[in-house]
Amino acid sequence: MASVEKLLTVRNRAGIHARPAALIAQTANKFASEILIEKDSTTINAKSIMGVITMAAGYNTVLTLKAEGSDAQAAVDAIYNLFENKFEEE
Repeated sequence: MASVEKLLTVRNRAGIHARPAALIAQTANKFASEILIEKDSTTINAKSIMGVITMAAGYNTVLTLKAEGSDAQAAVDAIYNLFENKFEEE
């Protein structure tokens, strides 16, 4: 089974609040793979809006995105693009 890992940087000034969290969870839920986001010693399920919000990731926070499953690479690429595009907020 494919396993993919990538570092993400929160580039939007407002950080991960409700709207980006919803976008992350909606995107993650399109994939069959298990998708996790790690911040410091905390690991959350990227498919959970509440989990993503409680991470409290502010501007310039570096997160580790991990996906495992048949579509892991596509899942990582899709979520990475959300971060790179600043969740279309700026």
